[in-house]
Amino acid sequence: MALREHQLKFWLVNAHSKELNMRTVVIGSGSWGTALAQVLQDNHQEVLVYGVAEAEVNDINENHKNSKYFGDVELNPELKATTDIQCVKGADIVLLAVPTIAIDPICHQINDLLEKKTIIINVSKGFHPETNERMSQVIRRCIDEDKLSSVVSLIGPSHAEEVVIRLLTTIDAISLKNEDALTVQNLFSNQYLRIYTGNDEIGSELGVAIKNVMAIASGILSGLGYQDNTRAALITRGLQEMIRYGVHFGGQQKTFMGLTGIGDLIVTCTSVHSRNFEAGYQIGKENSVENFFKNNTKTVEGVRTAKIVHRVATENGIDMPICEEVYQILYNGKLPSDCAQDLMIRDLKKEF
Repeated sequence: MALREHQLKFWLVNAHSKELNMRTVVIGSGSWGTALAQVLQDNHQEVLVYGVAEAEVNDINENHKNSKYFGDVELNPELKATTDIQCVKGADIVLLAVPTIAIDPICHQINDLLEKKTIIINVSKGFHPETNERMSQVIRRCIDEDKLSSVVSLIGPSHAEEVVIRLLTTIDAISLKNEDALTVQNLFSNQYLRIYTGNDEIGSELGVAIKNVMAIASGILSGLGYQDNTRAALITRGLQEMIRYGVHFGGQQKTFMGLTGIGDLIVTCTSVHSRNFEAGYQIGKENSVENFFKNNTKTVEGVRTAKIVHRVATENGIDMPICEEVYQILYNGKLPSDCAQDLMIRDLKKEF
């Protein structure tokens, strides 16, 4: 089947989700929130997008587009959005598609509106900027126990720009409650999006967070002019740092061989869609972080993550040389070119 033909087949009823009847509210009218909401709409599910930007909400409702993020891409015409947070009332599922820094306040805001045990889906990848908590921990702290069925992390190698045009993608639904992970799997799976389930919450959340730091490093190296050999080394050694950090805190090593480990690492370290890679590329090209911090207006999760990983790794004696060099570039003004060389002249050792 030609690619264009495949993209036009979204109206086919998904055999997995058609038997489910659940109401989902997606918090966040940005790129990922819009793309995932469209997945549910394609699957003939009841879904509504909540956003604070009236222009984005109106664009979805009136033009069936989210032009700010996707240009002229046409969305499913049945997809609807609102600026009224009261839409959360009565929802079976709430999907949080906001930056990590906003998870805490938005959870406190919706907690008073939830009327029953609700599945909270998180798609953000990072840590609380003050407490270092993983996102699932933040959500459980902020949502009353009698209103929370479970937290499901819907994460893995994915760019909204590809999902919104229905290109084949696979990600994970990670939860400590298998029943809810299966529900999310069945709701979102269709001809172009395949969901696997898992329960290693620690390993999965740490993997998708730390890979953002590696993506900044990958972008820096590309900006400096390094090519395929260097990137292969960065991804391979970066994976070892992710494993080292994750296993230290209770994650399972095998998790890092899957979608939330090596899968997400590859896609973020090699794609121009990645904000973290893009940020790193600018820094590397200029061999300086100065202009990035002066001019950046986008959420680049790896910047905050680098600071947290540096602090936690130092406190726990975890060897994270790539993350350490990214931290030195971002927060101490070290020249990217010096960092690349310093990584190469470290003491020689066995690979494993």
